[in-house]
Amino acid sequence: MSEDGVTEVYFYHLETRTLDDVLPTLLERSLKRGWRAAVQAASEERVAALDTLLWAYRDESFLPHGTARDGRASSQPIYLTAGDDNPNEAQVRFLVDGAMLADAAPYVRVAYVFDGSEQDAVAQARQAWQAAKAQGLAVSYWQQGADGRWQKKG
Repeated sequence: MSEDGVTEVYFYHLETRTLDDVLPTLLERSLKRGWRAAVQAASEERVAALDTLLWAYRDESFLPHGTARDGRASSQPIYLTAGDDNPNEAQVRFLVDGAMLADAAPYVRVAYVFDGSEQDAVAQARQAWQAAKAQGLAVSYWQQGADGRWQKKG
């Protein structure tokens, strides 16, 4: 939540890099803040792919995480799911591949990560933005620059 106790909702507009390129870094930053994270994908197949990604995205490290299949979900620093469950009591929730969240209130931050080259993803992000604004949540829009770094645009 922001300083005024309102959930922050970030919209990350992918343009020059893919989700698989940026998600590990976003998760690393969340863990450095002391937050637990949940990543919600649109399907169990995508959860399995993200599980593999987080084990092998860098030769010298991995991100500690788990799924419902792994058990002990409540002890996972990062929990991957295709549902809206939050067994690790995450403070930040990442929504990828069109996943949607009914209630952002339990989180300090919710992050929609969407591909700017997909018209449906952009339209869905616009709807989510409008819904978050209507709920009085603190929204901000982040776009990738030519160098791949995030720039706050709104």
